[in-house]
Amino acid sequence: MAGRRKSPIDTEPTAHDAPAPFTKKSSLSDIRVSLLDWFRQGHRDLPWRKERDPYAIWISEIMLQQTRTETVKGYFARFVARFPTVSSLAAAPLDDVLSLWSGLGYYSRARNLHKAAQQIRDLHHGEFPTEPAAIAALPGIGPYTAGAIRSIALGQAAPILDGNVIRVLSRLFLLLQRPETAAGKRLYWSLAESLLPAPTGSAPRNDPGDLNQSLMELGATVCLPRRPICLSCPLSTYCEARRVGNPEDYPPAKAQRAVPTVKNVSLILLCDGEVLLLRRPELGLWGGLWEPPTLALDEGETEQAGLLRLGKDRLGITLPVEKARPLAPFTHVLTHRIMRFAPYVLSVPSLPMLRLDGYTAQRLLRPDSPQSIGLSAWVSSLLARVVEDSSQPGLF
Repeated sequence: MAGRRKSPIDTEPTAHDAPAPFTKKSSLSDIRVSLLDWFRQGHRDLPWRKERDPYAIWISEIMLQQTRTETVKGYFARFVARFPTVSSLAAAPLDDVLSLWSGLGYYSRARNLHKAAQQIRDLHHGEFPTEPAAIAALPGIGPYTAGAIRSIALGQAAPILDGNVIRVLSRLFLLLQRPETAAGKRLYWSLAESLLPAPTGSAPRNDPGDLNQSLMELGATVCLPRRPICLSCPLSTYCEARRVGNPEDYPPAKAQRAVPTVKNVSLILLCDGEVLLLRRPELGLWGGLWEPPTLALDEGETEQAGLLRLGKDRLGITLPVEKARPLAPFTHVLTHRIMRFAPYVLSVPSLPMLRLDGYTAQRLLRPDSPQSIGLSAWVSSLLARVVEDSSQPGLF
């Protein structure tokens, strides 16, 4: 079973201020040996594990953030086939990068990859840096990603801490602290670091990369959030949560927040069989991607009123909304919000002069002829529906 990489869990520090009994050097050594033996006897065959190229490790770790492993496999293969080196990624237009990322979500990751590749090209002659400070200075690389690259690709003794590792450590040492608090961060990072072997040449039992991967693998395949497979766990002998009989209580679940719903109107403006697309600013949701003119409705605002406001406020024109034809509404679910879209189609004989507000560029695109531009999943789906909408006269 492959889970997605999760961010640290958000709660207040309570209970233990220090890990339970197995912080002795002898016990940590036993844990380390058990983990490495288990990992090397058989782990998932993931494409980025076939080599220890810093570039490949970097791409895979960025893709795995908040994304399921099975989903990443295909994207990773296509991405490294198109951009096999840092230099090829740095030289590519941003639209090409965003196009390959389409549907993977969290598009700031793709933009930061592109910026970091250009930084590596300009400051490091196209060679991935090996110094910790230089790695940490790259856009989009935080402590976790830096630790993964340093340990897995470079063999440096650098810890990692993601949702899987947090869960393993919390259960192993019976920890109730929230890892994003100051005290929790210090504790979890300290524990992750204490488990690392000191690298000694190529000795297989002293491989920080394998140790880090074994922790992630254990959390992803055995030490699951629900119904952990304790009988198959190589650390069951040492696990305090299993000893007290409640591993699912660790780490403590954070309070569930209500997910807001945002209602939007989108305008498919057709001119001679082409659709108007606008580019969003780089910062924010779907940054740098192309979409039809779209506006979030105010509370109680009707779709017709929203279309009028969309024309005036975002395009600088008055739309003949009475001529706009609705398509079936649809929903796009994000991690922190639910987006509902009410799309409308409006044909015009020629594209009027637009005064864009909230967008950075415009272009016309035939929806039946995909191009290498950055489109979010909901836009790709909407354009496909426009193509299928055979009742639209004169579309193609």
